[in-house]
Amino acid sequence: MAQFDGFGEFLAAHTEAWSRLAYVLAGSHAAAEDLLQNALLKTARRWRTISGYDQPEAFVRKVMYHEAISLWRRRQRLDERPVAWLPESPVGHEADSAVRRIALDRALARLTPRQRAVLVLRFYEDRSVAEAARILGCSEGTVKSQTAHALGRLRTLEPHLAELITEEV
Repeated sequence: MAQFDGFGEFLAAHTEAWSRLAYVLAGSHAAAEDLLQNALLKTARRWRTISGYDQPEAFVRKVMYHEAISLWRRRQRLDERPVAWLPESPVGHEADSAVRRIALDRALARLTPRQRAVLVLRFYEDRSVAEAARILGCSEGTVKSQTAHALGRLRTLEPHLAELITEEV
């Protein structure tokens, strides 16, 4: 169908990166799959228009950020909470790294969706404050304050991860 010309190639080129982003935003593989699926459905419906954009992949990322916020709100209504879990006796450097990753994932899951989206944009995607503000549709001051609040909350939730959390806002 002419309506979907180039859509398959577009997916093949970007799906792996979007899957990683969805996992960071959603906090679990199942939620990440739902998040990415919803974003791609919205993209497919408007593909004829989106394919003409300079950076159509940016549209998908923006939809993912907004879907992550919606997912978080639905979870709040259902009072669904992530289960806290850490291995009891890790051994060696690899285990330390795994424990830190689990602790960080657990702490990220307890942030607001806006704070989580800001941290993903700023530190996972290495976006500037201006870029993050444009993507999220808010002011640069909001991005800076949300970044500061999110980093402070991470320090409170997981103080032993302080060396991973920089002051850079």
